[in-house]
Amino acid sequence: MTLIDGKAIAAQVKREIAAEVSEIVARGGKRPHLAAILVGHDGGSETYVASKVKACEECGFRSTLVRYDVDVTEDELLAKVRELNADADVDGFIVQLPLPKHISEQKVIETIDYRKDVDGFHPINVGRLSIGLPCYVSATPNGIMELLRRYQIETQGKKCVVLGRSNIVGKPMAMLMMQKAYPGDATVTVCHSRSKTLVQECREADIIIAALGQPGFVKADMVKEGAVVIDVGTTRVPDATRKSGFRLSGDVLFDEVAPKCSFITPVPGGVGPMTIVSLMKNTLLAGKKAIYK
Repeated sequence: MTLIDGKAIAAQVKREIAAEVSEIVARGGKRPHLAAILVGHDGGSETYVASKVKACEECGFRSTLVRYDVDVTEDELLAKVRELNADADVDGFIVQLPLPKHISEQKVIETIDYRKDVDGFHPINVGRLSIGLPCYVSATPNGIMELLRRYQIETQGKKCVVLGRSNIVGKPMAMLMMQKAYPGDATVTVCHSRSKTLVQECREADIIIAALGQPGFVKADMVKEGAVVIDVGTTRVPDATRKSGFRLSGDVLFDEVAPKCSFITPVPGGVGPMTIVSLMKNTLLAGKKAIYK
């Protein structure tokens, strides 16, 4: 069993990005600039945005954090999005999700200029992804593809089961694994809460990508010997022994499943660090105008 070390790969990718940014700046080019909008004070979002700001520093990017209280109106937020769209110095930006209930997430996503949508959520980027055109790929699936590539995990002709059908992970993940490329060229099945044959599908899978948000859902009897298991789950579970009062739990019962795997990601330290580094890769592409002029 090989443990996929997302933390080590993320550090390596950040070093590669930083080296490229140094070259760009040395040639008189523009330093990439990422902006982030954070609404409210959700603990998970705060931590995630802080990690993004730190990653920007490590990659040599400029970063701007725009904060709003939870009672910001939808119109105010959309006005700021349009302002960032028009700001030539900002190469890419994100609006941290989830947003308060009184704000339409879809409206916000659609208002973002798709050429600056480094989260890869805009319908134009999603549509281009679905037909294999260059685009910003959403961060978590993109990070998983990077892990498969760096660990040289075989995907061609393999049976891949994606657990979960979210717009952020499940659907784009399935599309990427289907495409005529490496990693990709897999036979993909997407399972979700209504799937009647979910357990059977998992037992036959060469690769399982678990993105359900249900701690400990994937058990040893659902995984065949030699399978590759990618655990996207990061649910906060109460834990009185921790200073924080909680621990992060994946969708996979790691201790039980790991002995059967050829490769497996831990939680934390697997997919999580790659999600942030993928956002950095998209920001570099945005800065270079590599996808959209």
